[in-house]
Amino acid sequence: MTERIVNDFSIVVGTANGSGSQTSNATILRALFKMGIPVSGKNLFPSNIQGLPTWYIIRASKDGFTARRDEREIVVAMNPNSFEKDLASVIVGGVFFYDDSIKKPITRDDITVYPMPVKQIVRNDPNIPANLRDMIANIAYVGILAQMIGIQMDKIEAALSFAFKGKQKAVDLNLNIAKAAATWARENLEKKDPYYLEPMNKTEGLIMADGNTAAALGSVYGGVQFVGWYPITPATSLAEELNEYLPKLRKSVDGKDTFAVVQAEDELAAIGMCIGAGWAGLRSMTSTSGPGLSLMTEFVGLAYFAEIPVVIWDVTRIGPSTGLPTRTSQGDLNFAANMGHGDTDNIILLPGSVNECFEFGWRAFDIAERIQTPVIVLGDLDFGMNQWMTEAFKYPDVPMDRGKILWEEDLKLLTEPWGRYLDKDGDGIPYRTLPGNRLPGSSYFTRGTGHDAYARYTEESAIWEANMDRLKKKFQTAIDYLPKPVITTVDGASQAIIAFGSTVPAVDEARVLLEKEAGKKTSFLRLRSIPFSNDVKEFVQKHEKVFIVEMNRDGQLYEELIIAMPELSSKLVSVAYSDGMPPTAKRIVKEIMAKENK
Repeated sequence: MTERIVNDFSIVVGTANGSGSQTSNATILRALFKMGIPVSGKNLFPSNIQGLPTWYIIRASKDGFTARRDEREIVVAMNPNSFEKDLASVIVGGVFFYDDSIKKPITRDDITVYPMPVKQIVRNDPNIPANLRDMIANIAYVGILAQMIGIQMDKIEAALSFAFKGKQKAVDLNLNIAKAAATWARENLEKKDPYYLEPMNKTEGLIMADGNTAAALGSVYGGVQFVGWYPITPATSLAEELNEYLPKLRKSVDGKDTFAVVQAEDELAAIGMCIGAGWAGLRSMTSTSGPGLSLMTEFVGLAYFAEIPVVIWDVTRIGPSTGLPTRTSQGDLNFAANMGHGDTDNIILLPGSVNECFEFGWRAFDIAERIQTPVIVLGDLDFGMNQWMTEAFKYPDVPMDRGKILWEEDLKLLTEPWGRYLDKDGDGIPYRTLPGNRLPGSSYFTRGTGHDAYARYTEESAIWEANMDRLKKKFQTAIDYLPKPVITTVDGASQAIIAFGSTVPAVDEARVLLEKEAGKKTSFLRLRSIPFSNDVKEFVQKHEKVFIVEMNRDGQLYEELIIAMPELSSKLVSVAYSDGMPPTAKRIVKEIMAKENK
């Protein structure tokens, strides 16, 4: 008898874009989570045409791994247009569930095949309106899976209740179909595969969330007051979640809104509004992706040079140009780091989990106001739009940092005129006042052209150079306020990995595989911000070879590290690739082994 495989496999559902399968797939994901099984979900959907193939990948891992797997053990085929591809993707010994109304040949005898009469199951329920039958048919495969692999029906009910937010009629319609489908499977299908789900307790105390929702909540708790944005995949849902939560959480005692959210006519207008709000003293932000970031370049350069705080969330997709708008990437790193005209440095935050998307949501405002500069939070589609397990979000445990603001009482104590761009403390960061200050001498002229320490226009070369040197010093001062890297040093490890963002879950698993399959111990540095702290250089110095894992074609982080520490460049090895798919541990191991053996 084949050995049972419990809580350690992937389920891939192939449907058509716009077919209403999202609720069904999320129901499976959340039901497994409620069973205490570590789980993750990836939605692979097309960007342009309704009806094109889409896939949802659910991974159950008793060991807690959440990266996408290469193997497809269980495949559910609901789309005739991807039927052959779905059938071919099942591993040997795997399982193929399919809608039996798809009249295509099954050409494999090395897998288990289960036909599903999903349309007939729905037609048998007289309570289902005719116009909803196609959509509710998706919940039938949930019921059949529940019976065949062991998804608990009460957990399916709880997941449906969460999805429909108390709309009991919708819950009942879907639950009844799931139960009917489970009954049909119990009476008509014989279990022949080795895959089972069993309850665990490894999700206790955790929640499920996507990174864009986490970022929105973190921004709310960080005191965001103004949001200017323009829709773009995959960043749109971040602004939409702000529109969802701000009206609920940010009211004054008399019930008035304490925020403003403006959908602008384009990205250029959006960032311009945000910079104006930041200049006026509001905590302001925008969300965008690569093409939108390009349009913002001129205004970001203005904010850098005029020293105006603003937060930009770049939820990265794959380019160049329009590229693949619904695929993930880390291809904006170089552009974001040097975005502007001429000698420009930008602060980059790199969340490595959904929980850090929340944390950096509020922390980005503190850093932007402390350093008086744009802060770009570089997320990506995989974190931003997919569901991840995470610890519950914690309210900020530090006081809000407004930075160097001279309020009216502060100005009264000055014994000499202040200069808007005067470095009084030697850290490169000047003091600022805010509009509305009524004291004489508190105002200044904000400009993107040459200016001296007192904001007066000048084209003097020596003054220009002095100002640019001060800005560079400010950029180095920022390191003290940025999230430090998370370092795992393994005794006896001569090699190491540096990575950031949504590659991290795959790297965590890859390190286990490297030791298990190749006997190689590997240290790990998870980068969380740019500019680099000294910790990064010291980490590289301690190891003979350091692999830089990232999702872009050219190795952009690798390039930034070489620029920062050219004397150590011989130790650095680029492991960069960009296929638009969430990374897998096996792909990373394969790439590292190939580089190592050269």
